[in-house]
Amino acid sequence: MRDQTISDFLDRLADRVPAPGGGASAALHGAQAAALLGMVARYSDGPKQAGHEELIGRVLAEADILRDHTLQLAEDDAMAFTAVTDAYRLPKATEEERADRSAAIAEALVAAAGPPARTIDAARRLVELAEELLPVGNRNVITDVAAAAEAARAAATTARVNVEVNLAGIGNETIRAELAGRAAGVDEIAARAERITATVREEIAR
Repeated sequence: MRDQTISDFLDRLADRVPAPGGGASAALHGAQAAALLGMVARYSDGPKQAGHEELIGRVLAEADILRDHTLQLAEDDAMAFTAVTDAYRLPKATEEERADRSAAIAEALVAAAGPPARTIDAARRLVELAEELLPVGNRNVITDVAAAAEAARAAATTARVNVEVNLAGIGNETIRAELAGRAAGVDEIAARAERITATVREEIAR
């Protein structure tokens, strides 16, 4: 996925194939958010940012790490979902085969919920970084902080449904509860992203 052109990826996304799908798209929203924050941080090196160099440098370094991390999550999601479809294709002619198939499906669903759950975690951190960068970033590119927040929100809300769709097939109550709890935190992430965008819109409307 890293080496595909955008056009090739979109062709693959639009094709009738199991993956990539919504989970990979969620992670790529996160990667775009991270890239936008990195861009704003790199533009924020003028005299108006004097005294904020440490904060901006920290945001920049973490945004670059998160960009690579979320891109990896997109690839992980595509692989995990392919494993789910493979599990559903296992034979089920005998009782033993049905038991093995059910166990394989349950294991694959747990694995498939992992990348979107981690995408939610990454989206939360990206929104936090946007909140930190917003007051001190270069005002000429302040709208890109809002764009980053909106991309992070899309990452979180899209990842949430890709976690939730797997929950019913996960028999382990502890794992299911943990995943459901991470999904439940998305409303807060979305609200914080919305506040960032509202703040930016107020500023550019002055």
